[in-house]
Amino acid sequence: MELSDGKFHRLMGPEALPAFSETDELESVWGRRWGAADEVSTLRSVLMRRPSQGLGHISEDAYDSDLEALVDPARRWYWTGRDRPDLALVDEQYQGFVDVLEANGVDVVFAPELPATYTKAVYTRDPLFTIPGGAVIGRLAPRMRRGEEQSITQTVASAGLPILGTITGAGLAEGGSFVKVRKDLAFFGTSVRCNPDGYRQLARILEEQGITLKQVNLPGYLIHLDMCSSMIDDNLALVNPRLAPYDYMTALWDLGIETVEVDAHEEWACNLLVLDNRRIVMPDHLPRTAAMLRDTVGVDVTAIPFREILKNGGGMHCSTMELQRDWA
Repeated sequence: MELSDGKFHRLMGPEALPAFSETDELESVWGRRWGAADEVSTLRSVLMRRPSQGLGHISEDAYDSDLEALVDPARRWYWTGRDRPDLALVDEQYQGFVDVLEANGVDVVFAPELPATYTKAVYTRDPLFTIPGGAVIGRLAPRMRRGEEQSITQTVASAGLPILGTITGAGLAEGGSFVKVRKDLAFFGTSVRCNPDGYRQLARILEEQGITLKQVNLPGYLIHLDMCSSMIDDNLALVNPRLAPYDYMTALWDLGIETVEVDAHEEWACNLLVLDNRRIVMPDHLPRTAAMLRDTVGVDVTAIPFREILKNGGGMHCSTMELQRDWA
């Protein structure tokens, strides 16, 4: 067929609009409305990875009294406290969390098990970021976790999730330090684990998606923003004021977002998972904060055992990454 006159090409396209992330376009081309515009809308699909069998290699003779933890001399693992992991309890508590999610209609996508040296790979929050339309693959800071990115990329791509960008070069960016507060506004906490180069790269990628990314600096050795703050509703956030950056809290207030504070004896209570607006899952050893959320701001709290897994260095929020929340 002779195509030099361009009649065929004029007939068949191109069609730049509707844009990639328009909901009808995303559903027709990629199968569903992937990604998330916030941290609080109805959770539909989540990425998880079961605890590593490598936790069984942790030995009590590696106890470091200065760090109050069992620490691998080769820097491949650590476990807080003197006692080695109770693997049966780890699996039981993890499965209990999965059961709650599935009982609430959440589709759990599991990344495959990695070699035993990847003892932190259970924390699927860190290797990526999800926004409306898909995911950005991050770059993990510690050598013990480097390489999880490839497995995560393969897993979410196989599920159908579009990959919108990747942090490269010397950038370090982890999903635990990223929070979406509006469809067009997110915050990123730079820290010992997330550097300014990672922030700049992520900001450029998000700018193409119509999202402004604001940087806040985390204090000391606080690694992620989700250790000191969690959105509970569109206009409600739980914060630990002893750890949260003041400029982050004032930015929330300027947006009309009310903040409530964790109990002073429950420093890590922010690390929870929102199932829907003011409906959350959190560990059951944080009763004061749970009672405050129920009684003062009307949050529906499901509290379940999760304390053993926390000894590995992360909580419920760390152990999940939303692949899909409802968004318009």
